[in-house]
Amino acid sequence: MLRSRLALWLSIFLFPPLGLVLLWMRGGLRVIWRLAGSLAICILAVLELFYVYGMRVEWNGNMQIQGISFASRARHYAELEENRRRQSAEAPPPEAPAPVASAPVAATRAPTPAIKKARPADYWTDFRGPHRAGVYTETTIETAWPAAGLPRVWKQPVGGGYASFTVGEGRAYTIEQRRDREAITAYDVETGRELWAFSYPALFDEVLGGPGPRATPVYADGLVYSLGANGDFYCLSAKMGKPKWSKNILADNETQNIHWAMAGSPLIVDEKVIVTPGGAQGKSIVAYNRLTGEPVWRSLNDRAGYTSPILATLAGRRQIVWISGVRAVGLAVEDGKLLWEFAFPAQMDMNCSQPVVTDDAHVLLSSAHGPGAALLEIADSGDAYSARAVWQNNRLKNKFNSSVLYQGYVYGFDEAILACIDAKTGELKWKGGRYGYGQLLLAGSHLVVLTEEGDVVLVRATPEGHQELARFSAIQGRTWNIPAIDNGLLLVRNTTEMACFRLGKSQP
Repeated sequence: MLRSRLALWLSIFLFPPLGLVLLWMRGGLRVIWRLAGSLAICILAVLELFYVYGMRVEWNGNMQIQGISFASRARHYAELEENRRRQSAEAPPPEAPAPVASAPVAATRAPTPAIKKARPADYWTDFRGPHRAGVYTETTIETAWPAAGLPRVWKQPVGGGYASFTVGEGRAYTIEQRRDREAITAYDVETGRELWAFSYPALFDEVLGGPGPRATPVYADGLVYSLGANGDFYCLSAKMGKPKWSKNILADNETQNIHWAMAGSPLIVDEKVIVTPGGAQGKSIVAYNRLTGEPVWRSLNDRAGYTSPILATLAGRRQIVWISGVRAVGLAVEDGKLLWEFAFPAQMDMNCSQPVVTDDAHVLLSSAHGPGAALLEIADSGDAYSARAVWQNNRLKNKFNSSVLYQGYVYGFDEAILACIDAKTGELKWKGGRYGYGQLLLAGSHLVVLTEEGDVVLVRATPEGHQELARFSAIQGRTWNIPAIDNGLLLVRNTTEMACFRLGKSQP
């Protein structure tokens, strides 16, 4: 009897399915005890899958189970570290010594490859490109794609998180989760070689989204500005990755992190850098001096959403436009004074989609977790500004992706399906193309779509109907990161892979 009981317990802990079989074969047990024991064994089996075998549930953008993975994060980090060590060993002699960082931060730098040709002018320096509009106009793109897809320039592992890329000085900048540290990184655009990585202790992990920073770093005048998931804000030299100043915007503004972490990219306006900690008592949106980090102004009491502020000129007034968790606002650049507001509350403050400026008096809002889409008209009445809805409907419900404007029509995701609406009237022109909760940019007269599964798709931007022209697999795994395009190169990444493809048309 003792040996039988010992065998049962060993099987339960070492191989729960066998333990379940032995439990039901065992005599002398009432049904109620068999059922209770079966439930306990099932719970134990699930815990073993997670904590012993590394099972992880992958969720899609609709919070549905996309798949089950046994990929080890530790193994991925080890592969990433080996890849960077190999790059460093293969690199030519460095052009300058590596920067020195004091504890608790750390900086590493791989040798910089020699410059082979003149660097193009800085272009994709901001989140979603120039004016944060998600529109690429620098070069003509290739629209006749080979069957195998665009020519791949390079591909390699990357740390976790949902940041995109910005590009300056021939380098692509992003921020990654590497074990229990966030790393702000710079890569040579043409080769993918890591030029420097500045890391510091920080880890944000959430059951649906997973670990990693969310906000995209921005480049301006030789400096990189990066905001981590837990509010760690750094200004670094773009050349060497050496910090100029830093602070934690949550601690500095006496507030707590939001559910899915800080996601708003810093906005450079003149000599200010704007961030959105979401603090109370006038500390919701904050401007710091971009060279020193000293506070310039603070404004509002709104809870932060997940959008990034933009700079726009509406009703003849240059202003900062931001969507918080509860409303859209226009603020004076000089002092953060509220110019206008429009109630736009979202469930759990999940305003994630960027505002789209459609002309010099109108801006489009969209949210899958709020009132759908609305076109606002901003007017100057002489002594104040006002915002009114020209139209409002549920034809374009952006979730955590943003739309683009082309020739009077807005293209974006209505939940997980691509759609086109008339910007002036809100009329739905078409809806088609299931790309999951992916992302898109406008390049010329075409949409470059990065699907939730990591495919790159070319779609014609026309109100006449959905026309998919080409598609290929770019990276593997759940992909929520916004792509970037600079000098004809398409940069894509997710939480495990990054890649570069040649999108620009070859010059004759």
